[in-house]
Amino acid sequence: MSPGVLTLAFDTATSAATAALVRDGEVLGERVSRAVAVLVDADELLRASGAQRSELTGIVAGTGPGSFTGLRLGLATARGLALALDLPVAGVSTLDALAAGAPGALPVVDGGRREVFTLVDGEPTVCAPQDVRAALCVGSGAVGYRAILEANGAEVPPDEDERHLPRARFHAQLARDFGPAGQVEPLYLRIPDAERNA
Repeated sequence: MSPGVLTLAFDTATSAATAALVRDGEVLGERVSRAVAVLVDADELLRASGAQRSELTGIVAGTGPGSFTGLRLGLATARGLALALDLPVAGVSTLDALAAGAPGALPVVDGGRREVFTLVDGEPTVCAPQDVRAALCVGSGAVGYRAILEANGAEVPPDEDERHLPRARFHAQLARDFGPAGQVEPLYLRIPDAERNA
């Protein structure tokens, strides 16, 4: 394989985890599965592309907001791989990746507790789905709260539409500021249920 930038990117913040292997901006492969399978997906992507782990130049992890368990799993995986392979890591917001995959749409991620994570004036926030105002909404929250969003005048693409997934290829495309794995932090917009109930 030719030298260059070879990035492994993944996002585990939603129920559909994505992973991608990208060389110099070209997507070599991409998988959609569950957060628990991200290491298997990474290995399969490397094998299918003919690339070696030693060729990786960086890791990109989705930082959420989203599932607390999924985020922790993804960031722990990124940190473990980065330490084992001596690689820098960059974090990219799940909302930013969704927006990159659906220009002009508002990203809406299901936040549980009858809330969604979205962007207001470009800033991540948590709110009730009834408070979301946009012409086009994508993401797990858009699918889950379709009736409410459509009643507010939003268009929501069909459930199986590609734009609802936070594709890891967009994480790789948006990644900046690679550095030590410990510097990448999850984007929590509220405290976890377990801590709130303690």
